[in-house]
Amino acid sequence: MSSYRMRVREFEDTLSQDLIDIKKLRKLCFNGIPDEQGFRALCWKILLNYLPPEQTTWSETLAKTRTLYAQYVEELIVTPGNGDDHPLSVSPDSQWQTFFKDNEVLLQIDKDVRRLCPEISFFQQAAEYPCLAVVTSGGRKRLHRRVTHSTLSSANVQRRGLGVTKIALVVRKAAEDYAPLEEGREAHWEVVERLLFLYAKMNPGQGYVQGMNEIIGPIYYTFATDPVLANREHAEADCFFVFTNLMGEIRDFFIKSLDETESGINRMMSKLNQTTKQKDLEVWEKLCSIELHPQYYSFRWLTLLLSQEFPLPDVLRIWDSLFADEARFSFLNHICCAMILLVREDILAGDFPCIVKLLQHYPTSVDIPAVISKAAELSDRDMHGSLLQR
Repeated sequence: MSSYRMRVREFEDTLSQDLIDIKKLRKLCFNGIPDEQGFRALCWKILLNYLPPEQTTWSETLAKTRTLYAQYVEELIVTPGNGDDHPLSVSPDSQWQTFFKDNEVLLQIDKDVRRLCPEISFFQQAAEYPCLAVVTSGGRKRLHRRVTHSTLSSANVQRRGLGVTKIALVVRKAAEDYAPLEEGREAHWEVVERLLFLYAKMNPGQGYVQGMNEIIGPIYYTFATDPVLANREHAEADCFFVFTNLMGEIRDFFIKSLDETESGINRMMSKLNQTTKQKDLEVWEKLCSIELHPQYYSFRWLTLLLSQEFPLPDVLRIWDSLFADEARFSFLNHICCAMILLVREDILAGDFPCIVKLLQHYPTSVDIPAVISKAAELSDRDMHGSLLQR
C-alpha cells in the first residue's frame, strides 16, 4: 500500500472514532490533509473548535448552528427593521445613521470580495446552493445593490505607523468582471460578501477590516468544494462559524489599539525579527544594515496568514499545519522565519530593492513542504513527526 493510501486510512480510522483523539488528529493534519473524502473541511472544523471531539454530538451541533445562521440571514438581511422592501422606509430617523454606516461597510466589503485571490475564478462562478430568500427577491435583498460600484484592482494591505493606512496596488487582477448573476442564482463572491457583512453586524466592536476577505476566502473555498454533498449544502453557515472562531484568535491583528499588546501585530513582527536574529545572525545583520525592517514585508504575511503569498493549494497545505499546531501563531512566526532563511543566499547577495522585491513577492518556486519542515526545525519541536510524509 502506498504511503498516501496509508495516510488516507489513518484519517479514516481516526475520524471514525466516537471520541476523536485530538493529539493524533493534530499530528496527522500537521503532515498535510489528503484532498479527498472531505477530510480537510472536517478536520478544520474540529481544529478550529466548531465541532467537538465527540462525534456523537456533531449532528446536534450542526443542526443548531445552521438554524442559528439562517436566523441571522433572515433578521439582518431578508427582513431587517419592519420587513418592508426598504428596511428604513418607516423607521425612526435615528436608524438612518445605522443604515448609512452599514452601506459604508458594504462598500468596502463589496470591493474586497470582487478581487479575492487566489483562485479568483472560483468566486465568479455560481454557488451550488444559493440563499433562495435573497436570490428570489427581485434583487432587493442582494447586498451589492446597496453600494455604488467602481473600477476595482487587486490590492494588498500595508501600514504606515499604526493602522491600515495604505493600499498598495499589485498586478493580480480579475480576468473577468464580477458581474452579479441573474434572478435565482448568485456567485460565490456574493455569498462571501454576505458572510462578511453578517460578521461585521454581529461583531460591532470590531466590524469589518480590509484583509478579512483574504482570511475567509480559503475557508469558504474549502467548504464550498467539499466532496461530501451534505456538507457542501451548508458551506455558508459552517464557514461563518469557523471564520468567527478563527477571527477570535487573530482579531488583535486587525485592531490598531492592540498593536503593541502581546498578541498585536507589531509585537508579532518584533518576535519575527528576534527569531531571525536568533536563528541566522548573518541574515539579520544584513537586513539591519540596509534598514529593511519586518514592517516592509511581514505585516501582510502575519496578518493574512500567508494567504496572499502562495497559490491556493499551497495556502491550504500551510493552513493544515498552522491549524494543527496548538501554538499556531508561534508556529506562524517560525514559518515566516523559515521563508526568510530559505532565500538567505539571495538576501546576502542582494541590495535593498532586490531584497524588498524578493520578500514582498516571495518566489513560488520554493517548495512548501521544505518551508514547513524548516519551520518545524526552527521551532525545536519533536511532536510534529515526519513533515514530508504523504
